[in-house]
Amino acid sequence: MASLTTFTDEARIALDTISERAAGLFSPSVRVGVTGLSRAGKTVFISAFVHNLIHGGRLPLFDAQKSGRIARAFLEEQPDDAVPRFQYEDHIAALVNERTWPDSTRAISELRLTIEYESASGWNRLLSSGRLSVDIVDYPGEWLLDLPLLGKSFQEFSQASFEMAELPARYDLSRVWRELARSVDPNADADEMKARSLFESFAAYLKACKLDDRALSTLPPGRFLMPGDLEGSPALTFAPLPGLSRTPRPGSLQAMMERRYEAYKTHVVKPFFREHIARLDRQIVLIDAMQALNAGAGAITDLEHAVTEILGCFRPGRGSLLTGLFARRIDRILVAATKADHLHHESHDRLQAIVRRLTQRAAARANLSGAEVDVLAMAAVRATREGTVKQGRETLPVIIGTPLQGETIGTQTFDGKTETAIFPGDLPAKADLVFEGGTGKFLSDRSDPTIRFVRFRPPKLERTAEGVTLSLPHIRLDRALQFLIGDHLA
Repeated sequence: MASLTTFTDEARIALDTISERAAGLFSPSVRVGVTGLSRAGKTVFISAFVHNLIHGGRLPLFDAQKSGRIARAFLEEQPDDAVPRFQYEDHIAALVNERTWPDSTRAISELRLTIEYESASGWNRLLSSGRLSVDIVDYPGEWLLDLPLLGKSFQEFSQASFEMAELPARYDLSRVWRELARSVDPNADADEMKARSLFESFAAYLKACKLDDRALSTLPPGRFLMPGDLEGSPALTFAPLPGLSRTPRPGSLQAMMERRYEAYKTHVVKPFFREHIARLDRQIVLIDAMQALNAGAGAITDLEHAVTEILGCFRPGRGSLLTGLFARRIDRILVAATKADHLHHESHDRLQAIVRRLTQRAAARANLSGAEVDVLAMAAVRATREGTVKQGRETLPVIIGTPLQGETIGTQTFDGKTETAIFPGDLPAKADLVFEGGTGKFLSDRSDPTIRFVRFRPPKLERTAEGVTLSLPHIRLDRALQFLIGDHLA
C-alpha cells in the first residue's frame, strides 16, 4: 500500500501519528478497525463487544475477564469529533428490546470504550496506568475495496471491470450495462445525461450482485453502493468504458469519465485511507461465508478475491519503538466467519477450516508478512440453541430459533414468530470441496442444497432468579477479544 501513496500523504500520516503517540503517553489507547462486507455483522459485533465488557459477560477465554482483573469498562467521548459516533445504545435497544437486528453499517463511525484493569504482572503494575482506551472504528468493507483503485488508471479500472462482469456468476446481471457501454463512443463529446445513464446502469448491476442468490463480494467502487453524502456528485457519476484510447480527446466522454474517476480517488479514496486505515493498530475482518456457501462456488471464489483485496489494503507489520512514532502498523488481523450459530457445533471446525483455507491463500497473495493473522468461526450474538430430533431411526443434530419473517426452506415460509428446529445439514469434511476446482460437487447444484441456512431473530435474553438480565450470548466472542486486545491487558 505504501506505493499507492505519495510523499505528501506519508508526511501527513507521520504528523498524525506523532500527535496521537504523544497523547498516548498519558492515556494509552489501541485503535481496532472493524470491517466486513454487507451483512457480515459489523454492527452486531461491536454492540456485543461493548455490551459484554460493560456488563461483565460470560467470556471464559478472555484472560483479563476470567481472572477478575477488569475493574470496570465504560464508554467515553471518542477522540475524533468529525467522525459520527457509533450509536451503541440504539443498536442494543434493537437487539434486546425489539429483538430485531440493527441497521447495517453505511458509513464510518467510532466509539471509545475505556477499560480499567489490573495487570497480571507485578512489573507491569508499576509501569502501567491500569487504564486502556479501545477506539473502535467501524467502516464498510465495500469502501476498503476501493483502495486498490489508487494504483489503477481509468483504463486499467475499465478493463478489470469488464473482465469481471463477463465471469459466469455475473454475466447475466451485467448484460444491460455492457450493451449500453458498448453502444457509446468514448471519443464522442461529453454528455452529462449519457454519463448519468451509464453510471446508473453500472450501479444497478453492482447492486444486483449483492442480492442473496448471488452474494458476490468484489464490487468496487464501494460508494456506488453506499454513496452517503456524495450521492449525485460528479465524483460519483462515472462508469467504466470499453475501447479506450491512450490519450483521450479533450472534451470527450472518455476525458470526462477519466477526470471524475481521478476525482473519486483524490477526494474520496485517499482521505479514507489516510484518515482511517493508516491509523489502525488491530483489525478484524468479518465475512458471511454462509451466504456465499448458499450461493455456490462462484460466490466463494468471489469472496476469496474480495478478502485478498481487503487484506492487501492494510499496513501489516510490527513497528519498532522509533518507527512506531511515525507510522502505525497493524500487527494482528483476525478474519472471522460470522453466524456460526446457524450451524450445529459439529460443523464449526469445518466452517473454520474453509475460512482458514480461504484466508491462507488470500494472505499469501496480499503479502502480510510481519502481522499475526488468525481465523475464527463465531457468532457475536447467538440467536439459536442446539438440540436433537428423531427422524425414523436416525437422530439429527438441529438448531432451534425463530427464523426471520419471509425466510424459506423449500416450500416452507416462516412467519417471524414461531420457534423452529432446523437441521442445517453438514459442511464437507474437506474444505477443498467448496472451492472452484475442487474434486467434489458440494456446491455444483444449489437446487437441492446440502446445507440450509436461514436468518434468525435475535434471542430473548435470559434473566437470573433475581431478575437481572444477562449479557448477550455468543459463540467465541471471547476468543476474538483475547486476540484483538488481550495482550494490552496482560
